[in-house]
Amino acid sequence: MSVQSVERALDVLEALAEHGGEAGLSEIAARTGLPYGTIHRLLQTLLARGYVRQESDRRYALGGGLVRLGEVAESMVGVWAQPYLSKMVELSGETANLAVLEGDFVVYVAQAASPRRLRMFAEVGRRVLPHSTAVGKVLLAGRTAEEAATVFGRTGMPRRTPNTIADTGAMLAELALVRERGYAMDLGEEELGVHCLAVPVHDGDRVVAAMSVSGPAERIDALDRDELAEGMRKIAHAFGAELSPAAGGA
Repeated sequence: MSVQSVERALDVLEALAEHGGEAGLSEIAARTGLPYGTIHRLLQTLLARGYVRQESDRRYALGGGLVRLGEVAESMVGVWAQPYLSKMVELSGETANLAVLEGDFVVYVAQAASPRRLRMFAEVGRRVLPHSTAVGKVLLAGRTAEEAATVFGRTGMPRRTPNTIADTGAMLAELALVRERGYAMDLGEEELGVHCLAVPVHDGDRVVAAMSVSGPAERIDALDRDELAEGMRKIAHAFGAELSPAAGGA
């Protein structure tokens, strides 16, 4: 059984998130369909708890209280991901990673190491720009082309290696290909000699994370790319089903 006031408060927070973390009353009302008076009362409670703050122009923004929740939730997602990452290691023989998009950066939140002596590591907690990584491409492919271009405009597209795609138009074409085939590749674009294949994790219709396998270029290239991607998508789909709100039960 749902509690209406809780649902409405969550609707307000989600409306703020969908407007980039900041919105006015009219924008929240348009997104939620709630009366202004109801929204105002909910915002006052959220303000008092630190989950929302009010800006000088009287617009509302997501508050620092959510950071504490997000840090704990992120660590829990990493724990839940471990069995699925282990399956990806079994499938590929290579190191498997879970990454999310935080603002304009990709953050690695969990990893399962390859059993091989020569293996790749992406330190958990590491933050990288999205354009040079397979996980970043997958995460931005879940956004519109306009949203992705806006991210590139803010971050720039520095060359990490000679293989890095550093042109916005070329990257948008790459993201269109990622959407079409359902996976992304990093062919030595973040680090020479390292190749990576990544697939999206969906929470309903949204791409909420990316899962990848990475290893020495010659070993990744020796794998059947389409077969590997298909197996990874099945694992990522199962993990996404666990993350879905519907998985929480009635």
